[in-house]
Amino acid sequence: MTKSFRLAALLLLLPLAFASGCSNTKNADADKPPEPVEKMYAIAAAKLDAGKYSDAARSFDSVEQNYPYSQWATRAQLMAGYAHYKNLKYDDALLALDRFIELHPGDDHIAYAYYLKALCYYEQISDVRRDQQMTELALDALKQVRQRFPDTAYARDASLKMDLTLDHLAGKEMEIGRYYLVRKQYQAAINRFEKVVVQYQTTTQVPEALERLTEAYVGLGIPEEARKSAAILGRNFPQSPWYKDAYKLVGDPQQMPQPKASVYDRTLGKLLN
Repeated sequence: MTKSFRLAALLLLLPLAFASGCSNTKNADADKPPEPVEKMYAIAAAKLDAGKYSDAARSFDSVEQNYPYSQWATRAQLMAGYAHYKNLKYDDALLALDRFIELHPGDDHIAYAYYLKALCYYEQISDVRRDQQMTELALDALKQVRQRFPDTAYARDASLKMDLTLDHLAGKEMEIGRYYLVRKQYQAAINRFEKVVVQYQTTTQVPEALERLTEAYVGLGIPEEARKSAAILGRNFPQSPWYKDAYKLVGDPQQMPQPKASVYDRTLGKLLN
């Protein structure tokens, strides 16, 4: 998480400055009344600041358990989620954050809760060779941040992370497409590369996808379709090294009779017909 967003979390602790010197000693007697809520919260905050994330999460939970109807309890729910997140306990963090979102949809820090939830998914994104369910969850959560809180810094950061997430999903499709292409399963490969071009058209994977489409159509013995893919590549990415590879396969498609312009050329939304 960036410095600005760590600071956003710490802003929750500012009202507690007056209690920063409180003791961190546990109650020795279980029957004894709990510490004042301000002191309990300050103890939890001190543990968080010291990097004792598991202890901090438990202490924030204690605040809620002992003073469930106080404003401190509301704050403690969110901070427990943050403590779990810092401890890389993402499932626990998601449980705490979902509960906070459900119980306090109008809270001043609700945008941060949604953003932190998105980070819990985003930071679990795995290599493109593995299952991408977590990537899909991250993309959905980031979209929610951008749609619900469009004028916040969280939305701006979510947009940047969405671009990276889409590129990752496109990379997964490319990985599968290349697998099929090497094994000369051309139609299966074409399906994957077309998906990249159509569904992930803003990603960095598109130039290679178009070149791989050219390869696949050459392999199938459909030179006209190969020329179309190469022409789109040359028109939209003329400086790409992938265009040079396509040129070697079909010659310079720009010097051949060109198919008429289509919706794809204007939006990168579909292949030329």
